[in-house]
Amino acid sequence: MPHADDYAHELAELAQRSETTVAVAESLTAGRLCATFGAAPDSSTWFRGGLVAYSSEVKRTVLGVPDVPVVSRPAAEAMATGVRSLLNAVVAVAVTGAGGPDPQDGQPPGSVWFAIATEHDVRAWHHQFDGEPEDVLEQTTACAAEALLDTVRDLRSDRSPK
Repeated sequence: MPHADDYAHELAELAQRSETTVAVAESLTAGRLCATFGAAPDSSTWFRGGLVAYSSEVKRTVLGVPDVPVVSRPAAEAMATGVRSLLNAVVAVAVTGAGGPDPQDGQPPGSVWFAIATEHDVRAWHHQFDGEPEDVLEQTTACAAEALLDTVRDLRSDRSPK
C-alpha cells in the first residue's frame, strides 16, 4: 500500500498546477496529516493549513460540529466544512475516529470517519481499520491523503474545457 507521503507528493504537484488550495481538520491523527502535507514540495503555495481538534469542545466551538457523537458522519462533515471555511481553501479533508486501544463514542478501535468538503459538495465515508493504534493512524493518514488526491484530480477534470 502506498504511503501518505507518496500521495502528498503527487497532491503537491497537482494542487500547484490546478491552483487548488487544501485544508485539514484532524482529530485522532493529531497533526499527522498537517505534517505530511506540510513536508510535501512547495506546500506554502497550496496547503492552507489545518486544525487539530482533539477535544470535543474544540470540534464544537471552532469547527461547528453539532451535538452528536464526535466519531460520526455528521461530525466529520462539519469538521471538513468548518475548516474549509475557516482557512478559505478550495478543498478540505477531515478525519475523526477511535484510534484505540479503547472504544470512543460507542465505536470500536479502528473506526474512522472521513469527509471531504468542496465548494459544491461534502461527502463522508467510514472505514474500520485493523491493528494497533499506530497502524490505525498510518492507515487513516494514507486513506485521507489518497482521497484528497482523488478529489483534486476530479476538481481539475471538472474545470477542464469540454
